Amino acid sequence: MDALFDQVLVAVLMGVIGAVVFSAIGLISGSDETTTLAPLTLLVVLLGVPAAGVFTFFLAGAVAKHMTHAVPTALLGIPGDTMATPLMREANFLRNLGVPHIALRKMISGAVIAALVAVPLAVLFAVLLAPFGDAIKQAAPWVFLAAATTIAYFSAGRWASVLALLPFVLVILALQTLTGQHGVKLSVSYFLGIAIGPLIAALFAMLAPAERARMKRGERRTFALSPDVKGWGGWFPNPLKVLDRRQAGWTLATATVSSATFVFSPVAMTVILGEVVGSRIKHAYHRLTTVISVRNGVTESTYIAEALIPLIAFGLPLSPVAAGPAAPLFNAPPRFTVDSASGQVNNLHNLLSAGEFLAFGMLAVVIAILIAYPFSMNFAHRAASFVSRRISHEAVIATFVGLILVIGLWEGGLLGLLVILTVGLLGGFLYRFIGFNIGVQFMGYYTAVLSVPAIVALFG
Repeated sequence: MDALFDQVLVAVLMGVIGAVVFSAIGLISGSDETTTLAPLTLLVVLLGVPAAGVFTFFLAGAVAKHMTHAVPTALLGIPGDTMATPLMREANFLRNLGVPHIALRKMISGAVIAALVAVPLAVLFAVLLAPFGDAIKQAAPWVFLAAATTIAYFSAGRWASVLALLPFVLVILALQTLTGQHGVKLSVSYFLGIAIGPLIAALFAMLAPAERARMKRGERRTFALSPDVKGWGGWFPNPLKVLDRRQAGWTLATATVSSATFVFSPVAMTVILGEVVGSRIKHAYHRLTTVISVRNGVTESTYIAEALIPLIAFGLPLSPVAAGPAAPLFNAPPRFTVDSASGQVNNLHNLLSAGEFLAFGMLAVVIAILIAYPFSMNFAHRAASFVSRRISHEAVIATFVGLILVIGLWEGGLLGLLVILTVGLLGGFLYRFIGFNIGVQFMGYYTAVLSVPAIVALFG
């Protein structure tokens, strides 16, 4: 009983920390999920936090971030993060109509409903797939090769991303050989290099005169913050009253569908399901408010499902989210590992049961809702104003760069930093120019460490 109480206490504490931290990060426009959620989750894993605490920290952080990212998206007209990009069209239309506060309420309420539905559905789908887990683990090298190719094809780069897998994998193998010759075995450094690749590419681009001239601005950046309008009493408005019955129904339906499709890009699912719902609503204003509710709900449900289903059923990162922001839940040596020879895993898959995933998952979602939902509903205007005026993006970037440097030095010293720089520079430019996104790059890394040895053994 005491052990259970301690486990729940740690889970609650880490869930609160995750929700508070990422509620704040979500207010900062352009704060990508992979470059923020993944490194901090990795730090929590490496600090030795118990499994339940690691899980609630990640999930509460993800859910909270996808609520507060609605604040800059709706009120400032700037996407809060990558997942908020598909919401910009409807958000801007509603801003132009003078009702951005309506857009904000609909987005956040849709996220609440979808998150509450997605956790039990994701656990259910995972349990149904679990009987195939052993077979998939045995075939892990070939599963990763097929998954990498599929995810690459469905990325923005399509065939360019598929073809870019080969040179990217070869660079990973070459770096592994180089570091191995000096007795250094790295894994976290590759992960960090991929996670901050776009940032490294942007910093290097600034050193080129032509790119620096293109980025240069002749005047200060300005923003227009929409007025603060509160149309309810109390602290915690009911999400089912913020959305009408039809909007709540569409949000539930799309959350259910997106909770099952865990192998596809979350951005693609957000766009597609929004278009499907929008095509069935004739009234323009109702279409805008419904689509923006549905799409923000899908950002929650896809993230939850794409992290939970592979984690519970297989223990292998077989989705874009699992291979990206949620990667530390699967592979964070020396604590969490995926064996490259056998496909055997030692991570949260082994440490928590399906029932514990459900219980701690719902706990994390409830904590995130209790913190991020009333905060976003009641203080969105003041928070957006403070972040826009007082918070330096450069300071936020420097904080994460410092964290990544510390972890890289801890794992591999100077070689660790060189690997982070090399992988980040290559991956960042591939992402920037051909749409070879971070999820595809993570799958490329797993292809290098799992699939290539099996291919060599087969033809050797």
